[in-house]
Amino acid sequence: MKVRVMDTTLRDGQQCLMATRMKTGDMLPLCEDLNRIGFHSMEVWGGATFDSCLRFLNEDPWDRLRALRRALPDTKLQMLLRGQNVLGYRHYADDVVREFVRLALKNGIDIIRIFDALNDTRNMGAAIRAVKEFGGHAQGTVVYTISPLHSIDHFVETAREIVEMGVDSLCIKDMAGLIAPQDAFELVTRFKAEFALPLDIHSHYSSGMAAMSYLKAVEAGVDVIDTALSPLALGSSQPCTETMVAALQGTPYDTELDLNALSRVSERLKKLLGNYPDIKGSAYTVDTNVVSYQIPGGMISNFISQLGDQVSKLPEVLAEVPRVRADLGFPPLVTPSSQIVGTQAVLNVVAGQRYKMVSNEVKNYLAGQYGRFPGQIDETFRRSIIGETSVVSGRFADTLAPELPAAKQGVAPLLEQEEDVLSYALFPQVAEKFFKDRYALKYGVDYDLAAKKDGYPV
Repeated sequence: MKVRVMDTTLRDGQQCLMATRMKTGDMLPLCEDLNRIGFHSMEVWGGATFDSCLRFLNEDPWDRLRALRRALPDTKLQMLLRGQNVLGYRHYADDVVREFVRLALKNGIDIIRIFDALNDTRNMGAAIRAVKEFGGHAQGTVVYTISPLHSIDHFVETAREIVEMGVDSLCIKDMAGLIAPQDAFELVTRFKAEFALPLDIHSHYSSGMAAMSYLKAVEAGVDVIDTALSPLALGSSQPCTETMVAALQGTPYDTELDLNALSRVSERLKKLLGNYPDIKGSAYTVDTNVVSYQIPGGMISNFISQLGDQVSKLPEVLAEVPRVRADLGFPPLVTPSSQIVGTQAVLNVVAGQRYKMVSNEVKNYLAGQYGRFPGQIDETFRRSIIGETSVVSGRFADTLAPELPAAKQGVAPLLEQEEDVLSYALFPQVAEKFFKDRYALKYGVDYDLAAKKDGYPV
């Protein structure tokens, strides 16, 4: 059975190893060659790229998507969507989810991979329905993790709920590189036996196991593997495309991709990365702490940044993460739950007393605002953090009023396209600054000064 390849170089590869700092102008010269490779799809958008474009690169993420769509006319484009979190860090109202999906598909996305950090399938429904409504391919995702609660049966039952929502394919998302080869084999075997849908496996090389796990997944019948071109592979990124293609050549699973063509693109990419000399470091290495503490690779660099001059306490923080995770009912450590657990672990260590300081995100989590806890929360612990605050038992988004009308009104004079409303709804402060900079560049006048004079250029 031919195995297909989903290329992550321009999204997850550069997100993991370049802090999502690759500029659109550096991507486009590679696209003609990438378009000819014959990938199953290319992941080029979503995840942290949207925020990073606005916040760090002074780029419009919608412009990036449209440019990549034009440059990759023969390749399916894919994106990662955080379910009800869309591309942000809180739950948004259903009207935001639906409109975002509509515009993502309109601007060039073909496949939307949808996940929920807690594997609460209720938080995936609105996005899945919107993808189907507007003619896209909905890929439902099961987040893989290790805990006393997470078993193969648990993952299969989660997938069953997703399949009943009408998705077009499934993905096993191992965001921390935790899945061992035999576990990958057994999990893929069960999925293929239970569900008559194409199956993708996504992992990271953080622990050093991912390529072995991919091979076992391939032997078990997985349809698609996620890889990155060699200059942006390994470490906290995905297994290397060229390596996997070479390993499968001449077998029943041959990808039929041209290894020489891949190598040529990789050489060009390697030269391009010379434009980013400051982006380097531990993200390129294997970190066995991933297995010991079940922490995604990017979390450790975040800890170092958060600890500052107390970086010597990093081992204490790493040891604290599993304890916080257990207190919170063993959520998978993927955005945003990884940030919630990680930040609280740092606070516990720095304060010298557990939960002396508690983040608002932990309080919101314990109030059910991120979804259903995977495991039970100790009631005494919960009350010590949020008192008598009631816990949302249903889908939190059902408590949210529509958000688009206020978003449109909030920056009405700055809007130049319908997509701007979504940018502002997701990241209001960051988007507003971007819009004002765009305004000043276009009209040669500071927006706030123009507003005071009530003389907006048109």
